[in-house]
Amino acid sequence: MHRLNLLAALGSRVQQPRSPGEAEQRLLERTVAEARACEQCSLSLPLEPRPVLRASVTARLLVVGPPPERQAHRTGVPYNDPTGDTLRNWLGLDRYAFYDEKRVAILPLGFCFPGHASNGNLQPARPECTPAWHPRIRALLPNVELTLLAGGAAQSFYLGARALPTMTQMIEAWRDYLPDCFPVPNPAWRSARWLSRNPWFTDEALPELRRRVQAAIVKPVPKLLPLHRLLPAQRHREMARDPDDWIE
Repeated sequence: MHRLNLLAALGSRVQQPRSPGEAEQRLLERTVAEARACEQCSLSLPLEPRPVLRASVTARLLVVGPPPERQAHRTGVPYNDPTGDTLRNWLGLDRYAFYDEKRVAILPLGFCFPGHASNGNLQPARPECTPAWHPRIRALLPNVELTLLAGGAAQSFYLGARALPTMTQMIEAWRDYLPDCFPVPNPAWRSARWLSRNPWFTDEALPELRRRVQAAIVKPVPKLLPLHRLLPAQRHREMARDPDDWIE
């Protein structure tokens, strides 16, 4: 998969939480709707396309991980399966907090169920999906303070030149990626053996991950500013980007 230092490419937009405008939210909603209607990989998928993702401009935490399993595909809810149970346990979140779209954005590395390999493991995300949608959607999430990168593929794509040769090396270096990113194992594969060989992840990394997740999501959700509340320069940018969303 093509590597892209996505956070560096986005620059200061991911560093400065702010109150987004209603037009900004509507632009994100249209982009997400476009992603949910995507069928570019349809001929390579075992089931009909059903892109699964969640996003809001107010989200403080972004979860990037493996593509959805069959159950998530069936329900349309990302990580609504044992993979999600593992992920929520690592984050220290219950289902209510995890699916609070105003605070948590969820972008699987591939939005559709890719099928299983002969050994029963989930297939990797389709290579077309991540570069087509993640940069566009991530650029519309101005308030994200922490990005969870679950699995080596997510880490390589988002970290780009900062990525290390193996997933274990990147997780061992988790402190080096703070405060923007936190790498964790892929919860979709059989991670019990990896965890038993790397007890420091449970003893050292998880407590810090949970602390940072709580610090991010307990902050008040920023209110969406209607266009008439924006400064003239801000209003001009919003109107130039999306004139149909002018709100009096």
